[in-house]
Amino acid sequence: MSSVVAAQAAPRHAWRELWLITVGHGLTHWYPATFYLLLPLIGNELGLSYSQIGLIMTCQYTAAAVANVPGGVLVDTVGRKGLLMGISLFWVGFPYLLIGFTHSYVMLLICIALVGFGNSLWHPTAIPTLGQRYPERKGLVLSLHGMGGNVGDAIAPLVIGAALAVFSWREVVVLNVAPGLVVALLIFAMLGSLRLGAKKTQGDGQSLGDYLAGLKILLRNRALILLSIGSSFRTMTQSALLTFLPVYLARDMGYSPVWVGACLFALQAAGFAAAPVAGHLSDRMGRKQILMGSMLTSAAVLVMMAFAGG
Repeated sequence: MSSVVAAQAAPRHAWRELWLITVGHGLTHWYPATFYLLLPLIGNELGLSYSQIGLIMTCQYTAAAVANVPGGVLVDTVGRKGLLMGISLFWVGFPYLLIGFTHSYVMLLICIALVGFGNSLWHPTAIPTLGQRYPERKGLVLSLHGMGGNVGDAIAPLVIGAALAVFSWREVVVLNVAPGLVVALLIFAMLGSLRLGAKKTQGDGQSLGDYLAGLKILLRNRALILLSIGSSFRTMTQSALLTFLPVYLARDMGYSPVWVGACLFALQAAGFAAAPVAGHLSDRMGRKQILMGSMLTSAAVLVMMAFAGG
């Protein structure tokens, strides 16, 4: 495996692929961040309760959870990583366009589930690709990739909040499909032929049975299971906050879309600034120290929020 990685590593000065993948990652976060801001408006128009609004996001993450393992198998067995990233980005953005034309709650749930399926392809494709292309700078490269997601999370509420002062939410959804379509086409054009990890020679292929046997061994890895559990709790907390904070600010506090967007921008700005710093430190200090430090810091902040009062 090491010889394959070395043969496929990008030259040290070749950062074009990194930035394109990072922009794509930013857009996979841009669309959900946009949707969080639109949720109060959609809820008001369709007359949705808090439970119904929560079910929308439950459908998205349930679909993503169901699709994650099959999506990972697909990524491992299909060599054209650039093609899969382009498909994933298109699959994330296009259902949001459909949401702009629906007046049915059931159709809304179906569209948001499709977003979950599309999102499940991005990380299993992009992260191994970057790790193999930049093997000596994994921490920094993956942190920059993560920073792209933070940028999407942070900038989208500001832009969409300002747009909602001029356009209706349905018009914003239609206009919002353009950046994702452009970047998906760029990924198709520039990285569509990129192949990593699935190149096979005669007598060197891996059967589905061998792959599933390796998967069983992987699932017995305690470190992997602990990381997965920790990730699930982190995502659960983040999703609850991002779903109901905009609804609370808009419905109960009476904030305009512009100010709701500004609040969400402030929420994400720290992650944007911290990502490259954490990546650089993880290369120098080790992954475990940074991981434990970030988890403890998050726990402390949540405790302070709980006692912050009204």
